[in-house]
Amino acid sequence: MDIFESRMNELYRLIEYHAGLYYDKDSPEIPDSEYDALVRELSELERDYPQYARKDFLTHKVGGSPSELFAKVEHEVPMLSLDNVFTPDELVNFFERVDLPEGSGFVCEMKIDGLAVSLVYEDGVFVRGATRGNGHTGEDVTANLMLVDAVPKRLKGAPSGRVEVRGEVLMSLERFNAVNALRESRGEKLFANPRNAAAGTLRQSEKNNHVIAERGLDVFLYYLVDAESFGVMTQGDALVWLSEHGLPVQSAYRVCENLDGVKEFISRWQNERYTLGYVTDGVVVKLNDLTAWPEIGNTSHAPRWAVAYKYPPEEARTRIRDIIISVGRTGVLTPVAVLEPVRLAGTQVSRAGLHNADEIARKDIRIGDIVRIRKAAEIIPEVIAVDVSVREGTERVFTMPERCPACGSEIVRLPGESAFRCPNRSSCLAQLKESLKYFASRDGMNIKGIGKKLAEKLTASGKIHALSDIYTLSLNDWMSLDKIGEISARNILAELEASKSRPLVSLITALGIKDVGKNTAALLVEHFGSVEAMKSAGEEEISAIEGVGPVIARSVHEFFRNDANLKMIEDFRAMGFMMGTKSQAVSNALEGKVFVFTGGLEAMTREEAGEKVKALGGKISGSVSARTDYVVAGDKPGSKLRKAEALGVRVIDEQEFLSMIIT
Repeated sequence: MDIFESRMNELYRLIEYHAGLYYDKDSPEIPDSEYDALVRELSELERDYPQYARKDFLTHKVGGSPSELFAKVEHEVPMLSLDNVFTPDELVNFFERVDLPEGSGFVCEMKIDGLAVSLVYEDGVFVRGATRGNGHTGEDVTANLMLVDAVPKRLKGAPSGRVEVRGEVLMSLERFNAVNALRESRGEKLFANPRNAAAGTLRQSEKNNHVIAERGLDVFLYYLVDAESFGVMTQGDALVWLSEHGLPVQSAYRVCENLDGVKEFISRWQNERYTLGYVTDGVVVKLNDLTAWPEIGNTSHAPRWAVAYKYPPEEARTRIRDIIISVGRTGVLTPVAVLEPVRLAGTQVSRAGLHNADEIARKDIRIGDIVRIRKAAEIIPEVIAVDVSVREGTERVFTMPERCPACGSEIVRLPGESAFRCPNRSSCLAQLKESLKYFASRDGMNIKGIGKKLAEKLTASGKIHALSDIYTLSLNDWMSLDKIGEISARNILAELEASKSRPLVSLITALGIKDVGKNTAALLVEHFGSVEAMKSAGEEEISAIEGVGPVIARSVHEFFRNDANLKMIEDFRAMGFMMGTKSQAVSNALEGKVFVFTGGLEAMTREEAGEKVKALGGKISGSVSARTDYVVAGDKPGSKLRKAEALGVRVIDEQEFLSMIIT
């Protein structure tokens, strides 16, 4: 066996291994750029040494294997992948090889890093959704896509017959950061990037599909199957058609007359892509004339009329000056690398998250090391690797501290967790600061004016030692804080007073119970109805609630066994907070009726409207289903309205709703 055959065999093994992690397990070990480099090297060797090439290898196919968790879907029109090019010259060579029609125009679209899906509509109603799978057979994820608000359940204009459209399910950078922050607080493995977060979310089993709505996936569509049957002859017009029928289309695309226009688009978006709010790693260039696509044809895995231009990964070299510890609201200790400042992806970077001690050990990261860094998901600085060849012997091995750097408490590491924690929730100021930010957030008590900076000032001042203490501060206490004037102080006091009447679900969310977010808090409140009932419940009862499970049950049970937490709750009770749902109906006018709200109301908040419904014997749901009786559509309603119309659920406006609750 010569060296070329040996290298090709090694590449086949590596690519098969990493493709399985990426496509089938949604858990890659290397970045896309490194995987692309392996595939590119193999392609060049296959071209030069065809006698060693494996014609049936996955690089000549599409995607991964459909999961056994889902029913199979056969794609009538194959869902192909795209060939990649990496330089302007390769882009020119690609189109010259294809021999495109003279005067061909092109459409440039940002390459979305998501999970490819097909959506099918019958007479305008969404009836089936599937993943790409291996290009010919995908997974039926219709039920899960029904939980994605961004997927229209009914098309505008309701075109008759069958309509199939294709695109990408994705997770925005904002949602990705929030999901990973939650996973980190739980000591769970972080998602490598938004693509894998989106794929892992959409491919949840029925048992766990409640997380789909929580994580807030998005979707962009870009392909209309059999477009000519709808009178659409160009890709540019296809994108307009999709948008006009209510299907989300990304705004970052352009119809270009020639390759010069294509190059200009690619150059413009190389840096502007960081402003989009979602991850893109290149530009998809397609021939605009749809009628020419069949004649140009496809390879076994990719169309010849389109190509993906991949941007080079942006990296930088710098030195780790120090490794410090950040303490989160749940007590998780996160190591952070302090870097010699360096410019990366349009911003100055001086710190990078190191996730946990296991990650530091795996990469052998030491204080003083020269490292390569990049922005994971194009926004989060991370250390890729250490350049061990330039070590001088002065580098220092990092070890996690034995005590919390904020309060001095002895840290713990629970069995099965990668995270180290400070157990001192009652008086650790670092945890108190983060907890206060969360407590006052929109999903919590929604106290306007209390954000990151004010939380830092409060904890540093020594004026508070528990969350409930913010309600005991006087006007002068607030005004004594730096840059807080009388008007701001009075506004904060008014916000604090108003927050006492927030519904119980807001308080349970705001308490920051480990593993309990807004949706889980709603499940707990719906089941128990009061704080007292939650306190008295055992783990088994909590775990039996659909959508909760044993891990969350343990967290809730432990929270209500903690003396400091119980004292804080009693403080809130004494201050007049809602400790129950007022589920005792004052009338049975809405007995058993299920309401869903979408859009803003003028007369009251949606939370207040929900309390009115419950007081009249009705129920509130966060999603529309066949069991929904009424959808109340306020100002700027969202996708719940479309789903209600698709299911034939009765939609009422605010005035009709008010007439039902005024008794």
